[in-house]
Amino acid sequence: MRVFPWGFWLLCVASAPARGDSGSKARSCAEVRQLYGAKGFSLSGVPQAEISGEHLRICPQGYTCCTSEMEENFANKSRSEFEAMMKEAGRSVQATLTAQHRSFDSYFQDLLNKSEKALYDAFPSMYGELYTQNMKVFKDLYSELRRYYRSSNINLEEALNEFWTRLLERLFKLLNPQYHITDEYLDCMVKHAEQHKPFGEVPRDLKVKATRAFIAARSYAQGFLVGSDVVKKVSQVSLSHECTRAIMKLMYCPHCRGMSSVRPCNNYCLNVVKGCLANQADLNTEWKYLMDSLIVVADRIDGPYNVDTVIGTIHMRIAEAISNLQENKDSITAKVFQGCGNPKISTKGSSSEDKKRRGKVTLEPKSSAQALEMLVLDAKGNLTALKTYWITLPGSLCSKKVMASSVSDDKCWNGMTKGSYLPEVMGDGLANQINNPEVEVDITKPDMTIRQQIMQLKIMTNRLGNANIGNDVDFQDTSDDMSGSGSGDSCPDDVCGKRLSKSPSTRQPETHAIPKQSGHGVHGASSRSLPSASLLLLLSVAVVAPQHLWR
Repeated sequence: MRVFPWGFWLLCVASAPARGDSGSKARSCAEVRQLYGAKGFSLSGVPQAEISGEHLRICPQGYTCCTSEMEENFANKSRSEFEAMMKEAGRSVQATLTAQHRSFDSYFQDLLNKSEKALYDAFPSMYGELYTQNMKVFKDLYSELRRYYRSSNINLEEALNEFWTRLLERLFKLLNPQYHITDEYLDCMVKHAEQHKPFGEVPRDLKVKATRAFIAARSYAQGFLVGSDVVKKVSQVSLSHECTRAIMKLMYCPHCRGMSSVRPCNNYCLNVVKGCLANQADLNTEWKYLMDSLIVVADRIDGPYNVDTVIGTIHMRIAEAISNLQENKDSITAKVFQGCGNPKISTKGSSSEDKKRRGKVTLEPKSSAQALEMLVLDAKGNLTALKTYWITLPGSLCSKKVMASSVSDDKCWNGMTKGSYLPEVMGDGLANQINNPEVEVDITKPDMTIRQQIMQLKIMTNRLGNANIGNDVDFQDTSDDMSGSGSGDSCPDDVCGKRLSKSPSTRQPETHAIPKQSGHGVHGASSRSLPSASLLLLLSVAVVAPQHLWR
């Protein structure tokens, strides 16, 4: 009789199809049948007991309770469930950012409304015809301020200058009814207004303070909306085919193997999810810059820019300016006559309406500093908590959704059987997935939707960086002409180092192009901007040319 070596016998045993537990009797598939039915699938064709698994394409090919159809259905189900997990996690972040925007927007709009109402309530009794005949000028000012805050493409400094010009023209005529003042005469008067300063220092002072406050408030509010929109779009990115297989293997293959009670190994789950969300993790750097930028601008709003006081006292500053004009009417009129000549005497009778109701203007500020302080404090806490969202997402999904085992568990599902998981956990981001043992990731093909959202984060961070130093930045869709000008880095100076001047700008708002496709940088906007089209063209020529030379 021929005796087989012990090594060969052991090899045969080791290579025999493994079961969920020891024993020759086929295990019942009751647990899998119950799960399969609960997921909404028909139990027709589902095995009652384990069968041979040579037909499986994703799960290990040992004894199994899953047919090919079941494996495919579980794969599709795992994909939809994982994408639902992503959207649910994203909705939580969206809800936080949207709530912060809603709170600040409500506060800011209320502040502006109260200032406007205070003006409408007090000015009729204070100024009579000076106000009633010029109500539209005041209404137009507040309307322009709201339009700017809501991101209309208007120049705030020009809007304020236009308000003072219109107000001066109308008040000067009302204060000098005995004269026939033509439009040409008013044009001359306006040219000398900067020299005569009929409203005192109020227009210049309010322009500087209000411009900084509105720029900061508008950019701050928009920052929350951009962040929320980025999360929404990224959460809708579909899983790759390779990721779907890996998620199926993680979530449902243990059920097919008769190990329904065995939880996935923690590090195994991390490698699967990090591989699936490799592109999403690349948002981390720009996302942190955005969160940091919002925190910095929040401090500006509640600090140096004093948004609460500036916006809540607009009506008081206007009243101060009008009082200055009234009190210095004679000297200002004399200066105007000296520079523009004496106007003709009017044939209409003069009115004394402007002489009524003069005196010191006393108005109450419509501010609520404590409310703003609480808003900023709450926002900073939430923004700080969201900084690491994209790189902590895999761990959060594994622990809270996939219900992976503890790190020290050595009797968990490792993708093949119940045991320990030995491979190391991969780093975050696309480049670190080159050796991911669980998900095949092509690191040369980044997801373009996510790259576009990275660009949106860069643009918004740049805008906040400019708002931080009092500079306005408007964005327009100029995808056909990518030559938009810009300044500043992708993160504010308080975050990336003090490199920019702190004096507020009185220049025209800078215009930045918003690219529709990833791969096009904003010239001058960031040192981390993507290569230009011309550079990419030169590189492609340099690569292709040698190939032709060798043929």
